[in-house]
Amino acid sequence: MNFHPIVDSWFRERFGDPTPPQREGWPLIQDGKDVLIASPTGSGKTLAAFLCAIDGLVRQGLNGGLEDQTQVLYVSPLKALANDVQRNLLDPLSEIGQAAQGTGLELPEIRPLVRTGDTPSHHRQKMLDRPPHILVTTPESLYILLTSRRGREMLSPIRTVIVDEIHSVAQSKRGSHLVLSLERLEHLCGTKLQRIGLSATQRPIDRMAEFLAGDRKAPHVIDVGHKREMDLGIEVPRSELGAVASHEVWGEIYQRIAELAEQHRTTLVFVNTRRLAERITHHLGEILGQDRVGAHHGSLSKETRLKVEGLLKAGQLKVVVATASLELGIDVGAIELVCQISSPRSIGLSLQRVGRSGHWKGATPKGRFFPTSRDDLLECAALVWSIRRGELDRLRIPRQPLDVLAQQVVAAAAAEPWSEDELFALVRRASPYREMSREAFDELLAMLSEGITTRRGRRGTYLHRDRVNGKIKARRGARLAAITSGGAIPDIANFIVKADPEDIVVGDLDEDFAVESSRGDIFLLGNASWRIRRVEAGVVRVEDAHGAPPNVPFWRGEAPGRLRSAPPRVVPGGCPRGRARARARAAALPHPPARRRPPRRAPARGARPD
Repeated sequence: MNFHPIVDSWFRERFGDPTPPQREGWPLIQDGKDVLIASPTGSGKTLAAFLCAIDGLVRQGLNGGLEDQTQVLYVSPLKALANDVQRNLLDPLSEIGQAAQGTGLELPEIRPLVRTGDTPSHHRQKMLDRPPHILVTTPESLYILLTSRRGREMLSPIRTVIVDEIHSVAQSKRGSHLVLSLERLEHLCGTKLQRIGLSATQRPIDRMAEFLAGDRKAPHVIDVGHKREMDLGIEVPRSELGAVASHEVWGEIYQRIAELAEQHRTTLVFVNTRRLAERITHHLGEILGQDRVGAHHGSLSKETRLKVEGLLKAGQLKVVVATASLELGIDVGAIELVCQISSPRSIGLSLQRVGRSGHWKGATPKGRFFPTSRDDLLECAALVWSIRRGELDRLRIPRQPLDVLAQQVVAAAAAEPWSEDELFALVRRASPYREMSREAFDELLAMLSEGITTRRGRRGTYLHRDRVNGKIKARRGARLAAITSGGAIPDIANFIVKADPEDIVVGDLDEDFAVESSRGDIFLLGNASWRIRRVEAGVVRVEDAHGAPPNVPFWRGEAPGRLRSAPPRVVPGGCPRGRARARARAAALPHPPARRRPPRRAPARGARPD
């Protein structure tokens, strides 16, 4: 390791010998090479990427050249993972600073800060006034920063980009959105940025490397293998499994999980929906004790999630029931057992979730699958069989998603005027758009500059297009539209839940559940019972129900979908001519007359809507 003596001694005292990803990755990263590190969970990938950046900042600080500017960008797919990485950076930086002070050297403060959707506005403003040295963010927040004026000023000095858990976004439109943002960031910085990707091993790994690099030279791939010794098993209830789980089956599942939890220090239970997370948390709490069981999912407030993570890490919770919010590389302490309720429908997802256990050097991950139906039993058996054979899901990356490209084109034009040729070249540098034709790009520009025809006239004209000189620039309101409507995550109109009289945000509820509820109803959220006081516009006011028997809320459209056997068909409609052809075909097909849904009225305070 060619690190500064202070950094080198700190690492050896703290961790001893480096892991294979660290040993192979550090020389390449220090040489400025693009690197993709693919290794199982718990192998030290994050520190492999970060320690070289920390070493460079330490050297600048000791030499007196450390300025208040952002040099390292870390992009995480989850807000919880971003917060966890920021916390895990603070301790090493503090310990390295103390080690430097012990040798008589004064090391300036090296600041890592998080910028996500949960970051309060006053913290965002302070971040712009005094930029951090390491910025931890999500793909959506990076897109917003690239579109805002002050955000672009903060991002312009960046020289290193770390993309964590890249496999989790590559197979969706979020990945296409992210790589376009990376190309825009490189254009803003005016230099080639070092790209470091961290991933669980995927097949084919070369496709993942191309996704990270775009049209650049393929990065150096460090693939230490994905096979890891695991203790896997399937827990079949005594009652006969049917098409759906009966009350007897669920009762046996709860009892078995409680028995396993008593045999292990800490147990993490993964489920596929938030409704099921609340339900299982409630029943396990009745068996093990409410203070020993916690829930963790995306509809809980940030404070509640952080509290559960802290209690889990401290060993004060016996069981935590979670959705995908805890499946990635979040450090939640010494998890000894992972239970998966129903099939997660993915080999990689199963490996990721089981890998949350034994997340320390030399430990063996331990996982138990709980099928709830006959179909689940077959899927769980196939998953365990595939994992033991070392098989993986095949990577499928969306090709040329035009809705994502339209967002990025409007955002890029809102930030600065562009030449059409230059913007087309930038788009073609991103891996999903490498084969995009100029005709398709021009049709997209025509739609964004001419708008679309509606009953109220032409709408959606976001660009001024100079066809003679081949220039485009944003119209008034384009920046606001890009910032408020960007991203590839569906916008869900949930109601915020606030506890009175403290006015503390507890979480959020599905719009339909909130509107259909009435004053006095009791529901479960975050392993606590809440009584509804009144339903306002977008807000549900509640009070503590002190453990009264609750209903379990629901969130629509959250269950995982199945993978397609073939790539999705490209539907014409992303350009004027394509939409015209699609309308013509639709008009030729027989179909029943459309039914108009009556408009929903906001409920009166304390009243249930009719």
